[in-house]
Amino acid sequence: ADLEAETGCGIVPFAYRERNYVHALQWGIGLELFLLSRDPWRVVLSTDHPNGGSFLSYPRLIRLLMDREFRNEQIGRVNQKAIGRTVLRDDLEREYTLGEIAIVTRAGPARLLGLADKGHLGVGADADVTVYSEHEDREQMFATPRYVIKGGRVIVEDGELREAPAGDLLRVAADHDQEIERTLRPLFEEHYSVQLANYPVREPWLLEPARRVPAGGSWSGR
Repeated sequence: ADLEAETGCGIVPFAYRERNYVHALQWGIGLELFLLSRDPWRVVLSTDHPNGGSFLSYPRLIRLLMDREFRNEQIGRVNQKAIGRTVLRDDLEREYTLGEIAIVTRAGPARLLGLADKGHLGVGADADVTVYSEHEDREQMFATPRYVIKGGRVIVEDGELREAPAGDLLRVAADHDQEIERTLRPLFEEHYSVQLANYPVREPWLLEPARRVPAGGSWSGR
């Protein structure tokens, strides 16, 4: 009932239970979407897989994508009635490569947001680099990077945090059709107590100046 309620759910991580039908189905849908997609540039690993999941789960999610044997073992542990609604019991052969993981976690999101200086190691990039020690267990490998370089400064060395510099607040200046507001406004007035005007985040409300980034070419609006 809370899913469709006004201001329902929110963005709060919660603990998933393997035997819970809804939890297993949410987990399974996200996983099969990644495994059935043949173009890594069209999917992005985010905290919405599974819904409300924490980014601390990224190493395990990466292992699920890269390690077919481990994935099948985990599939066998969760609610099987829910998994039966997916294709995951078909023993999918797909295993992501390191290059594809780099795309869905770095290069793809950067292109999607129009961040030309992120997601690659070319000339003009921000010198944000993460170095991992090779390990057969991909979860362990991605859990603790050996080096993290931010803007050319080493902040993690041999797995130890050296400093924690502040990040940048980015704002993507994406265009949209203003006419959509004429359609949305009556719907908000009829069905919600929160008005449409309450949703946009205005520049003066931000706690720090935002670096404006132009929307990325054909990716804008997707």
